[in-house]
Amino acid sequence: MTATWKTGLAAIALASLPLVSACTKVEDENPETATKDDGTLTLAAALGSNEELGTLRGAIEQSELSGVLEGPASYTLLAPSNAAFDALGEEGATLLEDQQRPMLVALLRDHLLPGHLTPEAIGEAIDRKGGPVTMATLGQAEVTFSKSGETVNVVMDDGSDAAFAGTAIAANNGVVIPINKVLLPPKG
Repeated sequence: MTATWKTGLAAIALASLPLVSACTKVEDENPETATKDDGTLTLAAALGSNEELGTLRGAIEQSELSGVLEGPASYTLLAPSNAAFDALGEEGATLLEDQQRPMLVALLRDHLLPGHLTPEAIGEAIDRKGGPVTMATLGQAEVTFSKSGETVNVVMDDGSDAAFAGTAIAANNGVVIPINKVLLPPKG
């Protein structure tokens, strides 16, 4: 099966997930990763309301992608925490330099998924399928979601991985899902 077919089938599988409306309160068995529903905010405002995502917010502003998060289209943002950026050390600091903007934009596009996907909906899709679910990012990378116990993990097609970490925020134009690592493109 070609990569295009795989990507298309994955997008269809996730697109068939029940959408969570911005006016529905979402409950989860694990309150630390439950989705907080705030349909009054845009993705940009939701990102701004979480202090643990300040480095990401700055990176998005620097990359000039803020308009995407303010617009009417619906996206899911896999949002690395401040600690995730800090763990990159010098590589993370270099990534945020002005001359690295093209690389930063590419990296951030690999953290954006089309659609309004909550952690609960992704977990339900994994359970329904009986295993991992794959989807294409806006950067055309593939990410695969799987579960280990109650933890949802995401692995990029190059092998970099992260886990959902913290309370997701459902905004009126998408969902911010905090993750514990930055998904990095392959070096080479």
